[in-house]
Amino acid sequence: MIAEPIAKKQVECFHCGEDCVEELIRYDDKNFCCQGCKAVYELFLDTDLQEVYANRKVFRENSHKYEYLNNPGIESKLLDFQSESHNKVKLFLPAVHCSSCIYVLENLHRLEEGVIKVTLNFIKKEADIHYDPRRLSLEKVAELLASIGYPPKFSTESTEKKQSSTDHLSIKIGIAAFCFGNIMLLSFPEYLGFEDALDEVFGRFFSWINILLAIPVVLYSGRDYFISAWKGLAKKFINIDVPIALGILVLFSRSSYEVLSHTGPGYFDSLAGLVFFLLIGKWFQSKTYQSLSFERDYRSYFPLAVLKETGNGPVSTPIQDLVPGDTIMIRNEEIIPADAILLNGEAKIDYSFVTGEADAVTVLPNEVVYAGGRQMGERLTLKLTRKSSHSYLTGLWNNQVFKTERQGYSELLVNKISKHFTLVVISLATIAALYWLFYDKAEAWQVFTAVLIVACPCALALSAPFTNGNSLRILGRNKFYLKKANIAEYLAAIDTLVFDKTGTITEAGKGRAHYRGEALEEWEKAVVAQMTSNSIHPLSKKIHSLYQQEKEVGLDRFTEKTGKGLHANYEGHQVRLGSGRWLGVGSHDGVDGRVYLEIDGNLKGCFEISSHYREGLRDLVAKLKKNVDLFVLSGDNDKEREDLKKIFGPQVEMRFEQSPEDKLKFIEKLRNEGRKVMMLGDGLNDAGALKQSDVGIAVTDDIAAFSPACDGILLGDELDRLYDFIQYTKKAKRIIIASFMISFAYNLVGVTLAVCAMLTPIAAAILMPVSSISVVIFTTLSGNLQARRQKLL
Repeated sequence: MIAEPIAKKQVECFHCGEDCVEELIRYDDKNFCCQGCKAVYELFLDTDLQEVYANRKVFRENSHKYEYLNNPGIESKLLDFQSESHNKVKLFLPAVHCSSCIYVLENLHRLEEGVIKVTLNFIKKEADIHYDPRRLSLEKVAELLASIGYPPKFSTESTEKKQSSTDHLSIKIGIAAFCFGNIMLLSFPEYLGFEDALDEVFGRFFSWINILLAIPVVLYSGRDYFISAWKGLAKKFINIDVPIALGILVLFSRSSYEVLSHTGPGYFDSLAGLVFFLLIGKWFQSKTYQSLSFERDYRSYFPLAVLKETGNGPVSTPIQDLVPGDTIMIRNEEIIPADAILLNGEAKIDYSFVTGEADAVTVLPNEVVYAGGRQMGERLTLKLTRKSSHSYLTGLWNNQVFKTERQGYSELLVNKISKHFTLVVISLATIAALYWLFYDKAEAWQVFTAVLIVACPCALALSAPFTNGNSLRILGRNKFYLKKANIAEYLAAIDTLVFDKTGTITEAGKGRAHYRGEALEEWEKAVVAQMTSNSIHPLSKKIHSLYQQEKEVGLDRFTEKTGKGLHANYEGHQVRLGSGRWLGVGSHDGVDGRVYLEIDGNLKGCFEISSHYREGLRDLVAKLKKNVDLFVLSGDNDKEREDLKKIFGPQVEMRFEQSPEDKLKFIEKLRNEGRKVMMLGDGLNDAGALKQSDVGIAVTDDIAAFSPACDGILLGDELDRLYDFIQYTKKAKRIIIASFMISFAYNLVGVTLAVCAMLTPIAAAILMPVSSISVVIFTTLSGNLQARRQKLL
């Protein structure tokens, strides 16, 4: 059965029920608004997805339209990632229409074997498409999408679609304003009490004109409320637009009845004013929210940096300062900030952040290395070919691989209230209208509409996002960077805090390494220097400082084993540098906690590392102990137990010789006891524990050590302010509660006035957005005031 386009007219889609003025699809004697709805309908008939698009008429028509995508230069600019077996491209698909489109596009791999997976951002209409270039070219991907009704738009002008949305809203406001003004003008005789003096023919004529003016207000300016309400009801869900749509419909119906039955002039001025002020409120809200775009601030403050080669040696440089042509150094487990050319050595790049595949890709000199890859081996030298992107890299931090989908506590409360809010409002409006029908029929319709409009959970729903968003922005300014806004609520709720030792409460840049053992030859020193330069571990940096003047040598092989140490091959020699447990010398000289050096199976000596605890640690611990339970975990032995007791006190439990797995299991045990656990680690040997905790924070002195498993990143210099940060989130939680109370009070007062016929629908329409905006302003100003009191701003 072949589906053919039908003429452009307003038709209801058989599947989703949406009215849409588009080139609709006629299939099986039914109308569909898009290929996605038709495809889902076919699936409901137990038709295989492959057969849904058996006839690809559009595919043949567009067979040469995308031929230009075969140009390697154009293709390389469009692709986010490219390899022999896996390419990734982000495409804008303006034809994406409804939830059915999501289903069809994300099942595209069933239609075409060359497609690996598709992830669709429905709001932005953007699809991340992963495909196998051995089976499918970018041209064929574009043709495939066009063949099923989703032709991609290759344009970097992302503002076009946003501008279109803004223009539509402006036109709706303009039409509502025009009609509202003219309806009021024609209603002046009634306002001034001259309706009895007005000729009956003119009165009816004015009333009919009012009906004609009200029709575009309802059908065009107010259509979004009806569409949203219908979609909710189709899904058996009563959303906030249901009472608004119902109020508009009741006012129009009642007013039309009065005019047609010659019993009154109706309430067309109230109707037009209601829609006009609702749209003005929507516009003003959007402007307010845009001016407080915390997500944008968060991305711009994200502090990723890498080592850039300069005439005076490598210098840590923020990625926003990098430009094409710069030469950078990437060490083991560091993220590559932008597309680049490999200048030397052989790279082993883990692209799992980009593609979701764990296998490392080998890259040879003069080949392209893509942004988002993680180096798994010795240090690389790269030359950038593109400018780095904060949004792309922070997107990796929010990759589905590292997400633990959880809602904030206030968000859960709002969702519970919202489920019943609209139903309660409709019930109250109905009861109030029935009451007034017996006392004053003219007031009944106004009361019914006013109650429906004034009651609004929007202020309630906005309290937490804007308070937490403001917290995220303020903490970011103080070099404490949270992944998501609702992490602030979890931070406020913690009752247990677990410290890792090395690199967390000790400072990587201070403390010294001393070598004890057999004298090392020059080549041995050079190999140790090269091995430690490849690692971002705090102990590696201290050992590297001893031999950083040694000449560079090329290692035949290099690996870093998490929680154990470094292993390298050099001209036939096997060199290992790591913990005594890994090398089997844990009881050497009766002392452990050192970093041992083994060459060709022979123990050469060890590096004794003196720890330097961070400034202000003692005062921080004293403050934290008043509110939370503290624990200390360490991969070293207990030689520093007594020093730590002086800081933490004898009552704090400390566990030593903890492997990464041991740390993870300990966090899991605490959470199973019902504790709200925060873990502070360096993000290197404790990534699993950070992810397992309620709040996992990576404390780092080197922002190049990007740790997607954590919920936040705290610069080491700011660790002594952690207590203040936690206290601020607790105050922010109180602000959320206060804004909830304001929202409840607004609804209580507003509904009471509306029920008592003391509030017109127009006044209700003005108050509804004002309530939301007032809550947003309250949460923002209160958060800023509290931050100033704590000297965070």
